[in-house]
Amino acid sequence: MEQIKASSLTVGYGNPIISDATFQLDAGEIIALIGPNGAGKSTILKTITRQLKKISGNVAIAGKDANGISENELAKKLSMVMTERVHPELMTCFEVVATGRYPYTGRLGLLTAEDRKKVSDAISLVGAEDVSGKDFMKISDGQRQRVMLARAIAQEPDIMILDEPTSFLDIQYKIDILSVIRKLAKEQNIAVLMSIHELEFVPAIADKVIGICDGRIFKIGTPTEIFTGENLESMYRMNPGTGENLVQGLLAYSKSLPL
Repeated sequence: MEQIKASSLTVGYGNPIISDATFQLDAGEIIALIGPNGAGKSTILKTITRQLKKISGNVAIAGKDANGISENELAKKLSMVMTERVHPELMTCFEVVATGRYPYTGRLGLLTAEDRKKVSDAISLVGAEDVSGKDFMKISDGQRQRVMLARAIAQEPDIMILDEPTSFLDIQYKIDILSVIRKLAKEQNIAVLMSIHELEFVPAIADKVIGICDGRIFKIGTPTEIFTGENLESMYRMNPGTGENLVQGLLAYSKSLPL
């Protein structure tokens, strides 16, 4: 089932950063956006989530024009974890995760017993039980990333948009978070669109890869199709002949990951 369809999408801040992007994300599928820093990965994600107005083209969410979906309906359909730091004042981690229930709680934001269970389940899923009662602003960046992922899970979305979800995490936490993301996609049929700069994780986590460079989508394909020496040399402006050794190393490492 199609969850996101971008058609001839041009995005940017007044001036185009990415032009004429067309791709589709289906239920239960993980798509990774890769490309050099500044290529426009986050800009695409912000446009899909309506944080940034598109320049031209179209984005459909579950077959509906994204611009025609109400805020509450969109919040029930799609959740996001972006790279911007959040600064909730005097809130425990449980309370931060509980804000993911806002599409369901009404204006007063009162949590039912069922809401509280969903919050607790989301916290457990990301392994953040030990910080649940702590002040969100007094935990580490890595722990905050787990809490924000739990908040997105508590929202019960069909689609998750993740901008560098493993930022600030050490290697074991990276693996843990990616395992959770894969479990959500494969067991709960959630569609996941994520940007990621750690190429070594991409073959282990992604069903499809969108390579971005030079203001456009360079290629779309499976990790095997995208991860070639020639493709990486083109996308990352590497010296000719250097990409193949990198690809072999990335693929070998990826195969060793418990994902």
